[in-house]
Amino acid sequence: MLYPNNIKKTYSKITNYSNRGMDLEYLIEQANDYYTLNDIAYIYKKPTPIGVTKVAYGAKGKRIEDGFYKTPSTLDFNGLYNGYYVEFDAKVTQNKTSFPISNVHDHQIKHIRNINKHGGIVFLVIAMNNKYFLLMGNTFLEFLDKEKRKSIPYEYLLNNAYEIKLGLKGLDYLSTLNKIIGGIK
Repeated sequence: MLYPNNIKKTYSKITNYSNRGMDLEYLIEQANDYYTLNDIAYIYKKPTPIGVTKVAYGAKGKRIEDGFYKTPSTLDFNGLYNGYYVEFDAKVTQNKTSFPISNVHDHQIKHIRNINKHGGIVFLVIAMNNKYFLLMGNTFLEFLDKEKRKSIPYEYLLNNAYEIKLGLKGLDYLSTLNKIIGGIK
C-alpha cells in the first residue's frame, strides 16, 4: 500500500502461540463454575508456582515485572467429583492430522502415570479441528507404551477418545466423563 510521499507500508502477521490454550481453558472454567454453583463437582485451575524477583509500584498498585517458574507445573486442573479425585490438562493443537505428543511434557506424563496408578481419574482435554476430545489417561499411556510415533493421529482420537459437547455451560466434560466411567458410585 502506498501512502503520501510514496511511503510503502507492509504488514506481516505475527504468530503468537503463547495464549492459544486460553480459549479452551476459559470454556473449561465456565463449566467448572457451573459445576460448583450446582454442587456437581469442585474442580479448580491450579496456579503455576511462580517466584517473583522484581515488583514495580505505581498508581494502580503492585505489578510483577520479573519472575521465574519455581517448579514445573503438573496438570492444569484438579478437584473432586462424586467422591473421586480428578486431574486433567487442557491441550490445543493447530495440527489437522495429529496431536503432537511433545505438547505433553515428560514431567506431565510421569504425573499422569502416578495419578492413574493411585486410582485417580486422569485425562487430557484436547482441542483439535474445531472439536474437543476427552482422552483418558490410561488410553494415552497405552498409546505411548505401544506406539513409536511422536504424535497421536486424528483418526486415533476419533476412535479412542470421546467427543465433548460445547454448551451454554461451557465445555461440559463431566457429562462425557460420566458416560465413560458409568456414573461412578
